[in-house]
Amino acid sequence: MAGRKSSASNIQMPDVNALFGLEGNTGKTDGEIVEIAVDQLHPFNSHPFRVLDDEKMQETVESVREHGIISPLLVRPGKESGYEIISGHRRKRACELLGLKTAPCFIRKMTDEEATVVMVDSNIQREELLYSEKAYAYKMKLDVLNRQGRRADLTSDQVGQKSAGKTSRETLADNSNESSTQIQRYIRLTFLIKPLLDYVDEKRIAFGAGVELSYLEPEVQEILYQTMQRLCVFPSLAQARKLKELSRVRKLDGNGIEILLSDEKPAAPAVKLQRKKLNEYFPADYSAEQMEEVIYGLLKKWRFEQGDIQAD
Repeated sequence: MAGRKSSASNIQMPDVNALFGLEGNTGKTDGEIVEIAVDQLHPFNSHPFRVLDDEKMQETVESVREHGIISPLLVRPGKESGYEIISGHRRKRACELLGLKTAPCFIRKMTDEEATVVMVDSNIQREELLYSEKAYAYKMKLDVLNRQGRRADLTSDQVGQKSAGKTSRETLADNSNESSTQIQRYIRLTFLIKPLLDYVDEKRIAFGAGVELSYLEPEVQEILYQTMQRLCVFPSLAQARKLKELSRVRKLDGNGIEILLSDEKPAAPAVKLQRKKLNEYFPADYSAEQMEEVIYGLLKKWRFEQGDIQAD
């Protein structure tokens, strides 16, 4: 609507020097801003953060249209050609949607380990991240710390100083707003098969339940997924814990999983349905039991399709 101020104008962009550690003792950056052709900017290898053409992207597009790229992209020279984006995948996509030919960038030479740390740190604080995005981002950074023997000197300021005796996960927690235990729970999600992880992202399976299910072997997770599809149910946190517990003492099969997922919850107060109204939808020779079976089946399917969000 004409005259309406865009919500994108309220977006506060972080200071690029502070974000990427580009300031030295003199307060100057170690490189100049360079305009680079958009088609020469390539995504970071195994980038865990999704770039979707959603409402948030539209806000970014509006901001770029109105103000331009306020915070330049951070890139490093590609191993073969072009440049690899360390931070700025969404801004690059906004340029593509607007038809812009170039984007302002800082070019910085980085090792794979340094680039991974900066890539994760520059994205992990976004509020709208999916569980899977955080899970794989934390895993990527933790893998870097483990490869480096828990050194704290990776890209200096990006990792910071660590106390003697800390594990990689504790060092990782020192540089985030998550506890080491919560980071471990996020990383556990990377052991889920994709269909189950998608259900966690969609909040059809609660985060805590997803963590418990991640301890099941992949083939058992596949059986669980097929059983969920057949029964039109999602495991609760209590059921997920029981599945994890049982999997430690014996091999779970489809029958065992089905019995556990079929456990009935305490009955709720009765709801009375008028036979006269039900007769409009069922054949005249249907018994009450047959009607009940059809109704429950349809309700289970409806709940499954809507997403039965379990409490964590």
